[in-house]
Amino acid sequence: MIAHIIRWSIQNRLLVLMAGLLIAIWGIWSVRTLPVDAIPDLSDVQVIIKTGYPGQSPQVVEDQVTYPIATSMLSVPGAVAVRGFSFYGDSYIYVIFEDN
Repeated sequence: MIAHIIRWSIQNRLLVLMAGLLIAIWGIWSVRTLPVDAIPDLSDVQVIIKTGYPGQSPQVVEDQVTYPIATSMLSVPGAVAVRGFSFYGDSYIYVIFEDN
């Protein structure tokens, strides 16, 4: 089967070359006319709050910084999810909003 396709392609070189050139031109034209909106922004609408509490353990940062901020961010209009992460001396709170 493959040998037959190869033999036919060799016998009809000009036709195969023209078809390849036509496909390449069509591809270049398609890329140039592709609208920018074809690649939408799929990321969530979010705000990242970074706080620092130098020298404190993650538990202290969680209790005194992360938890109070995260609970207050839950009442922000349009907030869908609030995630907080505490580390040694640092805290990150991610507030994800609904898409409009």
